[in-house]
Amino acid sequence: MYVVEAEPAACLYKGAVAGDGEIRTCDGEMPTIMAGLCCGEPNITSWDILKNHVTAFLAVDDSIARKGMRMLNAPLKGDPQVISGESGAAAFGALATIMQDDSYAQLREALKLDKNSRVLLFSTEGDTDPIRWRNIIWNGLEK
Repeated sequence: MYVVEAEPAACLYKGAVAGDGEIRTCDGEMPTIMAGLCCGEPNITSWDILKNHVTAFLAVDDSIARKGMRMLNAPLKGDPQVISGESGAAAFGALATIMQDDSYAQLREALKLDKNSRVLLFSTEGDTDPIRWRNIIWNGLEK
């Protein structure tokens, strides 16, 4: 299992990197299009579970969320279209990047991901901001 967070608010990731089991928070400006992943403070109960059961914590930038949104919106022939917002598409964008970019080969191996892997992803939102969604999908909005 892996957890994806918006890079500016990656409190779970920071806690995992520290490796001491303590909660980490993020504060100040957290500029990201992934508003649903921009809390900066973990739920105490969830952290107690996640810190012991997650294989990898990933902190991703906005380009990963945009990539996920575009790929889900325009799937390969035969795959269903998924209308997903920025936060919801972040995990798919992260998976696609890990699988397609050879600079992540070691991470792919560590996560035991290959062409035969079966992966379950949760998209936690649709196009909650239809104008922004359209600007990202149709117009290539980068910010």
